[in-house]
Amino acid sequence: MKKWIIPVAIVLIVAIWGYNAYKGFYNTGIEYQEDAKTKWSNVESAYQRRSDLIGNLVKTVQGAADFEKSTLESVISARAKATSVNIDASNLNAENMAQFQQAQSGLTSALSRLLVTVERYPDLKANQNFRELQSQLEGTENRINVARDRYNEQVGEYEKHINRFPNNIFAGWVGFEPMERYKADAGSEKAPDVEFDFKN
Repeated sequence: MKKWIIPVAIVLIVAIWGYNAYKGFYNTGIEYQEDAKTKWSNVESAYQRRSDLIGNLVKTVQGAADFEKSTLESVISARAKATSVNIDASNLNAENMAQFQQAQSGLTSALSRLLVTVERYPDLKANQNFRELQSQLEGTENRINVARDRYNEQVGEYEKHINRFPNNIFAGWVGFEPMERYKADAGSEKAPDVEFDFKN
């Protein structure tokens, strides 16, 4: 038996094992990464739904006599800013995420002020269209929270995958970078209170 056969066989076995390990790592990493991007798209979709509802809410409120113009304008301005900030799913870095969150937080604050102001307008509170929009907004806030949580969970799966040994060695070779998580805004542990007392 020739002496070179055993070393060549060992090299081939190691090469095949390495290829299969690398292929499995890479394909799983791509799958987790793409799933996270899809989950991010769902976050943006939920925020877009909220923006659409706010647009309809603004139209309803504009019909109320003597409604506070400055409050309404701040919502319109914040909505325009929030809808202008979008992040490509492949570019979810800390700076872009912070900009997106800041714009959405500004809209949340403006919306909260609007809803507090509405309390002084019993006729508007009794408006059926307004009540339906308010109910849809509550549901949308919940959707936003669920979408953000699911995105963060998927990012967690991706990062566990690329940080495990020996995967962390491969990660640097193929350019798998950490993905940015959605962080809660300071003081926003719960969804905005958009409930009304319709008994008045």
